[in-house]
Amino acid sequence: MVLDKLGDSLRNALKKITKEHIDKKAVISLSAEIKKALISGDVNVKLAKEIAQKIRDRALKEKPVKTLTAREHTVNIVYEELTNYLGKEHSSLELDKKPAKIMLCGLFGAGKTTTAGKLARYLKKKGLKIALVQTDTWRPAAYAQLQKLAKAVKVDFYGDESAKKPVEILKKSEKQFKKYDAVIIDTAGRDALNEELISEINDINKFLNPENRLLVISGDIGQSAEAQAKKFHETVNINGVIITKLDGTAKGGGALSACSATKARVKFIGVGEKLDAFEEFKPKNFVSQLLGMGDLETLLKKAEEAIDKKSAEKIGKKVLTGKGFNLNDLYEQISSMKKMGSFSQIMNLIPGLAGANIPKDALKSQEKNIDKWKFLMDSMTPEEKENPDIIKASRIKRIAAGAGRNENDVKELLKQYKQMNKMMKMMSGRSGQMKKLMKMMGKGGIPKLPGM
Repeated sequence: MVLDKLGDSLRNALKKITKEHIDKKAVISLSAEIKKALISGDVNVKLAKEIAQKIRDRALKEKPVKTLTAREHTVNIVYEELTNYLGKEHSSLELDKKPAKIMLCGLFGAGKTTTAGKLARYLKKKGLKIALVQTDTWRPAAYAQLQKLAKAVKVDFYGDESAKKPVEILKKSEKQFKKYDAVIIDTAGRDALNEELISEINDINKFLNPENRLLVISGDIGQSAEAQAKKFHETVNINGVIITKLDGTAKGGGALSACSATKARVKFIGVGEKLDAFEEFKPKNFVSQLLGMGDLETLLKKAEEAIDKKSAEKIGKKVLTGKGFNLNDLYEQISSMKKMGSFSQIMNLIPGLAGANIPKDALKSQEKNIDKWKFLMDSMTPEEKENPDIIKASRIKRIAAGAGRNENDVKELLKQYKQMNKMMKMMSGRSGQMKKLMKMMGKGGIPKLPGM
């Protein structure tokens, strides 16, 4: 999950509000807990105090509407104030001009080059023609790294290993830029924002005049983020932020605070090392996840990207009829789940399960089982996957040997399959309800979260 520690602290603070009637003492205690959680998550101390004070003032002054209990009203205030702090609405890139020029800047270790590859992949999936441009003449491996990323995401690449100045590279390749919808410029970094780096970024900015000047900042940077962000902002007038390494181990509050220092909104967040571990930053969705409310919008988007439409329709029919569900279908489901992320990431998006106290070891154990079952199914013949009932002792022995597992693993997989098949048949008995639910989901009939 994104920002495990901060999310846990905020949810624990809200869990203490259990009464239908919330008195002044409870509100004061809650605001103090939230301030403590934010500061421990590296949010700027002054900002943490302001957020906690706003929550306290509103919770004491505002009366809940008739449809909400006092607790629900208070939770909603927390949700709204945290969302306001993060920018309230999603902020998109400026892509109206062709080419839209996107300059990435930041210090060493922030993950600029990897982020350039992730952003190129994201924009390419939207149907845009993209070019990656390497202007880092400082780090020896920068050219090769971005070239490799461009090849991986199948976009064009420009650079010059022999160039001494970034603007030299841009002058050579600028005429080619008009062929693209967007051009992403990866700039050099340093260990600190010194005069040399400031001059270099300034030169690129003046030459290109990019519409998008994005600061790439690491989620684990801590309280020093604000000073760094201000300095970059003074240099090139930053108008957007990408926060990297915002996975479970990062505190992240420092990087989020940096945005208030620059008045620039977070555009994207990096939530892992893989090229697809990159998301649009939507404050409402982000806060929903932090508070354990889930995020159906992101879940459905991930599912849409991971699940083949024809396969989903085929399995959907089998669910409704209770007939024909086999190991091929199970294999497709497992493959799709793997594309969507880890179990903990998926569960964090599901309202009702988000924030549930399920041991992480148990989730990791289930993920290992999923990997194991996938290997076992790779060792089966098409006939066995189509008709699992034919898998008896001799076949179990061969499948186990082929996958490098023991026979009990095969038996456990078959047991799980039979349980799923039984569940499918039970669900088919309620096909009318199922069709109604699927129709509702198809029309976007998804309940919205408080404040959305």
